[in-house]
Amino acid sequence: STQSTGELDTVQRVRDQKPRYTLDHIVKERYPTFPDAVKDLDDALSLVFLFSTMPRQGRIQTGIINKCRVLAVEFMHYIVAARCIKKVFVSIKGFYIQAEVEGNDITWIMPHQFTTPPPTNIDFKVMLSFLELYTTLLGFVNFKLFSNLNLIYPPKALEEVFSEKSRVYFGDDIYRERLESLNIKLAEVPKDDDDDEIDEELLMGDETLESLAASRKEEGEFKSLFKDCKFFLSREIPREIVVLVIRSLGGEVSWDSDSGVASTYEESDEGITHHIVDRPSQSHQFLSRCYIQPQWVFDSVNQRKLLPVDEYVPGAILPPHLSPFVQEGAYVPPEQVELLSRDRKDDGEEREESDKKEELSTEDKKLALMAMPKKRKALYNKMVHSNKQKAKVVNKLKRKREEIDTNKGAKKQTTAK
Repeated sequence: STQSTGELDTVQRVRDQKPRYTLDHIVKERYPTFPDAVKDLDDALSLVFLFSTMPRQGRIQTGIINKCRVLAVEFMHYIVAARCIKKVFVSIKGFYIQAEVEGNDITWIMPHQFTTPPPTNIDFKVMLSFLELYTTLLGFVNFKLFSNLNLIYPPKALEEVFSEKSRVYFGDDIYRERLESLNIKLAEVPKDDDDDEIDEELLMGDETLESLAASRKEEGEFKSLFKDCKFFLSREIPREIVVLVIRSLGGEVSWDSDSGVASTYEESDEGITHHIVDRPSQSHQFLSRCYIQPQWVFDSVNQRKLLPVDEYVPGAILPPHLSPFVQEGAYVPPEQVELLSRDRKDDGEEREESDKKEELSTEDKKLALMAMPKKRKALYNKMVHSNKQKAKVVNKLKRKREEIDTNKGAKKQTTAK
């Protein structure tokens, strides 16, 4: 090759003449409107967050990983600023997160912060082709989302606006870490007072206004779930996801300044209400705060209320971490059934009456099936078959849970003797 023979000038000239292209026109053709782009963010976010955690010494170029990391941090800053997070579930794959973005529920996976080498039996060329499209898409979406919130894009810390020397003062690496900490206030674009906005509430009826006011009140209370809480994180806590959830619901959070930048207060602060630890015991404790495990934060978000901290103290056996992404007809654990029944009792009998559905008799069903066309009858038979398969899976999980409960009861009896 020319590089092995020492013709470095020729190699550099060939590299400079490499054609460059952009995918902007493809994104515009595939997503003609902004809502279309937002609806297709699930796979894009999952892939971008996956590549943002890849090791930087491997088959994937460092520039691609850094670009994915920048886009992921920008989107998390939007989640914090818009306070639009809805559900969080911790699994082996990572953290399942659902947020409401421009009226659409977007669900993606944030991998655990482990430096795992990429597998060798995966064709990364196909994934990189999709990633190239998704990074271009997410760049456009992030810009539009930030502009809708009157935030400067790319995101800048508030102190950078007041001081042009902030980047020189902190340094590029520390400044980047401060942005990635998600614990800084972002600079906003100055608003124009002359902009006239149409009040949509004037176009609605009285009944619509009442339901809208009730839903807004409920959403406002949920968005400020951690408003009166002040958290402190220990070193062993997965900081990024916990900070994302706490700050997106109005809470304050900090950590030890030695374990990371952008900490706002120390451990000795008397205003701290919750100290999150993930170890069996805490050597030094303050009596003015609660010591809890990280699962308390996620369970409180999924149940949309501050849970009692008695079951989440350090060293305690935690209650089951129930998935909020339960589909209709799927297996529901007994703990989830108990929570649902408790919520129905709290809501009153009106909700129970509204949940009742009229069921057809067997004769009416037979008559309806006889009157069905062949195509619809075939589709109906497929639906019945799929429901039976789901019921088999649910029954299998129920039997497995019963076996586990019986084994636990037997072990308790043997230990008691």
